[in-house]
Amino acid sequence: MKSKVLLLALATTALSLTSKAQVSFGVRAGINFTNLNGEDASGHNYDLKLKTGFNLGVNAEIPVVPDFYLQPGLLFSKKGARQELSGDDLKYKLSYLEIPINLLYKPALGPGKLLLGFGPYIGIGVGGKLKQGSNSVDVKFSNDVNASDYYRSFKRMDFGGNLLAGYELSSKISVQLNAQLGMTNLAPKVSGKKTDDKIKNTGFGVSVGYRF
Repeated sequence: MKSKVLLLALATTALSLTSKAQVSFGVRAGINFTNLNGEDASGHNYDLKLKTGFNLGVNAEIPVVPDFYLQPGLLFSKKGARQELSGDDLKYKLSYLEIPINLLYKPALGPGKLLLGFGPYIGIGVGGKLKQGSNSVDVKFSNDVNASDYYRSFKRMDFGGNLLAGYELSSKISVQLNAQLGMTNLAPKVSGKKTDDKIKNTGFGVSVGYRF
């Protein structure tokens, strides 16, 4: 419910600002290096490793005051982690639709512009697999699951924060470094009961964009 209220408030603000300012649009694509961090019910940290994925999407830049912009977007992002085993690694492959809404500082620097930003994101799980060698099972996104499905289940809604830094050339092509810190515990309930497990999305990446 809180996520829906936040989205509505941000969307209303964006629409209000759009009616008063010139808005630019852009596309972006890049590589993710993600992990699933947390600890099990016994307090032991998960021994998971970074997994490579990708992201692609669109965004808008809405002027707020000189050099500052509100930057909402929509991304398709591949996340997850991998677990090193004696045979084939076990890979958690998760797909999300993400709505980042960043406050962007974009001053002139040389022939182009510096990019510095931060803000929240909301992620919606839309698919995924647990894969080991040629064997795979579908990920289940749910807030409450049976014990037999728990090992392959995550909450559908994710929420966290973004950081970004980059540079936009005079040609409107940009290169950007970004990091994400998930704040939502993705471990679902089991038959209506909360567990003591904690697991969150984290990651960083590099992307290239173009503004129209």
